[in-house]
Amino acid sequence: MKLRPVASLITALALNTPALAAPAVDPAPVVAAERAFAADGLALGVQASFLKHSAPDGIIFAPEPILAKALYGQPRPKDVELVWWPLWAGIARSGDLGFTTGPYTRNGQPGGYYFTVWAKQPDGAWKWLFDGGPPSDQTGAAPKDSPVAYARPAAKQTGSHAKAMDQVMKAEIALHAAAKTDVKAAFLAVVADDGRIVGSRARPPVDRAGLEAELATRPASIAFAPLGGQASNAGDLAWTYGVAKWTRDGAERRGHYVRIWRNDAAGWRLLFDELLPAPPLTAPPVKPQAVAPPS
Repeated sequence: MKLRPVASLITALALNTPALAAPAVDPAPVVAAERAFAADGLALGVQASFLKHSAPDGIIFAPEPILAKALYGQPRPKDVELVWWPLWAGIARSGDLGFTTGPYTRNGQPGGYYFTVWAKQPDGAWKWLFDGGPPSDQTGAAPKDSPVAYARPAAKQTGSHAKAMDQVMKAEIALHAAAKTDVKAAFLAVVADDGRIVGSRARPPVDRAGLEAELATRPASIAFAPLGGQASNAGDLAWTYGVAKWTRDGAERRGHYVRIWRNDAAGWRLLFDELLPAPPLTAPPVKPQAVAPPS
């Protein structure tokens, strides 16, 4: 019997062995960035802290997507006490994209739940790409000194942010098509078993029954259109945002969505989704800004 060279055997094994996921990365740096952001919110004021911690391409809805640095311009005197703290966080296996969410108060009064998407910058610092959240009920929310829960890391990675975004956009197109006829069924079919869906004034759901109850608050049909987002370098985590339009009580309504997609064993699954209503347009929407991939 002819023997195959060792190198050939190794190559054959490599080609026929499924790629193993890289070890999970601790989301602690993302949590630390959020805590520093919140601390500066008290020390410097809202405007100054948002300017300091936002990425050059960081956006908020005001009510249309706009660059945070363009909106805030020069910092203003402190005029409101905004307090927030993270209770749930996640990070990509490549350690360059993450998120946190938790309650916030405004001048001591419950405001809802914030959601922040974070990206590691070329200099190693963490800056946020998006910040905003719904007026969800804070009843039962853990206090500021509580441990932060971590989302399960992705099971798979494409190894390329471009390839990941191509796959995620296909997943979004399929979700959007299904949501035109049955929003609840469309989301339940793609949400991860540990995923979270928010947008109403109810408490953020923590189980399947809660997800179904939250989705029941949404219109039966929503027309979604993507505007932007980006994926991690590992190709295991991505965030997206876009426009949402629906009809309720005979009136046309609109808003925006923000999502986190995770590359699970069964494919890309929705880890987080929020629907944020917006007032009717009085001017043409702002042209979305191009978003560069993370470093």
